[in-house]
Amino acid sequence: MKRHGKDGKNGSNEKASSHASHSSHPSNDPERLLPPRGDYQTLHSFHKAEVVYDLTFRFCHKFLAKGDRTVDQMIQAARSGKKNLLEGSKAGTTSKETEIKLTSVARSSLEELLDDYLDYLRVREHPEWDKNSKEALYVRQFGRKVPQSYELYREFVETRPPEVIANIAICLIHQANYLIDQQLRRLEKDFLREGGLRERMTRARLQHRNRGDGNDGRHGTNGRNAPGDRKPGAQRSQA
Repeated sequence: MKRHGKDGKNGSNEKASSHASHSSHPSNDPERLLPPRGDYQTLHSFHKAEVVYDLTFRFCHKFLAKGDRTVDQMIQAARSGKKNLLEGSKAGTTSKETEIKLTSVARSSLEELLDDYLDYLRVREHPEWDKNSKEALYVRQFGRKVPQSYELYREFVETRPPEVIANIAICLIHQANYLIDQQLRRLEKDFLREGGLRERMTRARLQHRNRGDGNDGRHGTNGRNAPGDRKPGAQRSQA
């Protein structure tokens, strides 16, 4: 089974949650060389991924057999989803390419975790909730709450049977994946519009050079009078 890349930006709550879209950090000021990035705590996608990790950690240790390799695999997939969002957000200060890459790794990790939960239900012949079932819609209501935290779901995890908790996790992963997809689209648009750090550095140097060249149309860059200029107060020599 394929595992994750290096453990490690900005999402909004899913479309069904009716929150305004904040799929990435606010648009950068194109004149700034290092635009403000890295505040992963503002990302709805990160909050949702953190809930998925907390729920998965408890689910695996409570309902899967000790020594089962699936325990470590599912927990690492959940951790990768969360940490890569964090690291990608931090890396976005200097490398939008790295931010996009790590955000994509987070998305892939959560997709793998989703498949693990689906496997859990399938091999035990438990039904997966339909996305429009009353149970799924009920979980979706909790997805509208901001900020998302494990405390919203703690009672369910502690009192419901494992097939219910697995279905809750599946709903949350779908929500997180939706947020990350929105986030990636925003990051790609920002990259196409603004480029990466090299492009910003080039623009900054050109802007700085243009401003320096426009200080005085009569003087050179060393501040001395150009040839032919008269010094202030100087008398013209008599022929």
